[in-house]
Amino acid sequence: MVPMSCIKHYLDEYDKALLKTLARESIQQGLLGKKLAIDVTRYSSALQVQGASFVTLQHNGQLRGCIGTLEPYQFLVEDVVEHAFAAAFRDPRFPPLTIEEFSVLEISISVLSRPEPITFSDESDLIQQLQSGIDGLILTDQGQRGTFLPSVWESIPDPGSFLKQLKLKAGLPMDYWSDTLSVSRYTTETIA
Repeated sequence: MVPMSCIKHYLDEYDKALLKTLARESIQQGLLGKKLAIDVTRYSSALQVQGASFVTLQHNGQLRGCIGTLEPYQFLVEDVVEHAFAAAFRDPRFPPLTIEEFSVLEISISVLSRPEPITFSDESDLIQQLQSGIDGLILTDQGQRGTFLPSVWESIPDPGSFLKQLKLKAGLPMDYWSDTLSVSRYTTETIA
């Protein structure tokens, strides 16, 4: 089995194009009231690793759905197919996707590396360690959790602001700080 941290080295252009096609087919089947059935053994070994992904949908440049997982629990190819369907029809922020929207839908897939904890002494130390444009972050404390994919840096390029907005997403105040706060980082390989 290919280690998750090495996925970037194993997803060739064919695998990337195939994941994009399968994500679109999964949504198309959903519009017909069906689920896309796949045979995992038909795909490359790189797509048969346990993988974590997010599928992001945009319509006319606006977010239309984004669903994924931070920890791998199924084969990467299954993960992408499942999350494409969920982003289109189960994102609680949006109504189910319509046939009219499908024709101009933009699909982006983010394949995640395994999260690694960041060791820091205080908020300033944490902010100094953040890599703008590279790090995806998972913030956890007091039973609250939030994540931002690395692509969020495009709209929030300042590390201090990025952390504040992530706290809000996790349901915590912007100025929240605690000695029990935990932050992990991950990277993504984006298939746009």
